[in-house]
Amino acid sequence: MSPILKPGTSWPELYDRCARIAPEAFHHDRLLNHLDGTWQRIGVPGEATSPVDGSTIAGPPRLDAAQAQDAVTAAVEQHRKWAAVPLKERKARTKAALTDLRTHRDLLALLLVWEIGKPWRLATADVDRCIEGVEWYVEEIDSMLHGRTPLHGPVSNIASWNYPMSVLMHAMLVQALAGNAVIAKAPTDGGVACLTLATALAVRHGLPLTLVSGGGRDLSPVLVGSPDIGCLSFVGGRGVGGEIVTGLDATKRHILEQEGLNCWGVWEFGDWDALRPQIRKSFDYAKQRCTAYPRYVVQRSLFDSFLEIYLEAVREVTFGHPLAVSSPADDLPELDFGPLITDAKAKELTDVVDEAIIKGGVPLYRGSLDTDRFLPDQQTSAYFAPVAVLAPPPSSPLHHAEPFGPVDTIVLVDTEAELLAAMNASNGALVASLSCDDEATARRLAGEVNAFKFGHGKARSRGDREEVFGGRGASWRGAFVGGSLLVHAVTSGPPGERLYGNFPSYSLYP
Repeated sequence: MSPILKPGTSWPELYDRCARIAPEAFHHDRLLNHLDGTWQRIGVPGEATSPVDGSTIAGPPRLDAAQAQDAVTAAVEQHRKWAAVPLKERKARTKAALTDLRTHRDLLALLLVWEIGKPWRLATADVDRCIEGVEWYVEEIDSMLHGRTPLHGPVSNIASWNYPMSVLMHAMLVQALAGNAVIAKAPTDGGVACLTLATALAVRHGLPLTLVSGGGRDLSPVLVGSPDIGCLSFVGGRGVGGEIVTGLDATKRHILEQEGLNCWGVWEFGDWDALRPQIRKSFDYAKQRCTAYPRYVVQRSLFDSFLEIYLEAVREVTFGHPLAVSSPADDLPELDFGPLITDAKAKELTDVVDEAIIKGGVPLYRGSLDTDRFLPDQQTSAYFAPVAVLAPPPSSPLHHAEPFGPVDTIVLVDTEAELLAAMNASNGALVASLSCDDEATARRLAGEVNAFKFGHGKARSRGDREEVFGGRGASWRGAFVGGSLLVHAVTSGPPGERLYGNFPSYSLYP
């Protein structure tokens, strides 16, 4: 029997549910922007294409620069009022918002499936991490705010599309809990409907959230460069991050999380049964995340053993339509990933891989889209099967940059110096790991790897709650986050306070 779409999960059905739950934000023909405390039918509405099957879904209602400036001006007034609200009341309102988010958790997750292609397991995890993380901050924030006050102006958020809830909405709610008004630009490539519903649920309880949509060229100068902004929080690539830095006042609070080529080294190692499931898990969400591991740096004498378990692991990876089931009663599939974010990204990776191989890279593995996990005759142009390339040539982007897709590269080395040079190929990373039998050797080598988090035989992630997160080199600029550091980054402390982070010359903030 051919797979069918799980009943009750079509995009029109989900949008209709959103319109019933939050009619103020979801009109029959478009989404609305939220500014100055109200949902406003302004901006140019657009349609978007779901990566799942190429169908049309709701797109971001794009504001221009003048409308974005109006949003900032209104947020400044909101900030003045909200900063005076007692913490006890801020906590109560945040708790109420979290209750509503939990009530509509499954709908939020299904929106993520259609908008950014996350499989059900990972979409629900994204929503749950947001809710549970902010609940933790509600319980812990009293001590974090001791001796601290809100910033002079609202916090501005520009984030990538891959974690709308556990990264962007989580940050927004914590920033508001700390006493700030919040402005967020909805990601252009996906997640706007999920964020619109989450924002609608939160602002009903008086939280000072502004959600706007628009192109980076129109909105970034305002959301980055306005002197009224108290802090900028950015999550994205180095290219866009570099452009943002050029328009950023060096004295403004900032948190700029940028990608790096996260590497997993294999050196003097033999516990292959422990490494194999780590390789399989690394393909979650098609490696479309800042803490993915797309590069393996392997001791040449171990390559035959590594390749055996690598190929076993990659052949177990499952992908396909995230909502396709064999019968109406079936649960949604447990996939490692669905589509990439766009068909253009799939085409880009195809071209990059082909070019790397033409110029000398060795194709070790190429998956196939011939799978029974698609609906009959559905569009599959945004799907990309796993690929592994040995020794990508120095001229290839795969040699030095993160592919942000299910493409692994493998580099062979003979000495510790070569291992470290290969693992530090991108001038800083967020995470790195090393599989090495000797713990003392692993600790010694860890000190030479230019990554913020290091794992001995295990993957590292962004973390939750009290766990600190940041980056080294070009992978991060500004204040580190996590636990009290996230609260400190968006509040003012004693005069001359020095924030913990990756600052040029270690900036001081008044």
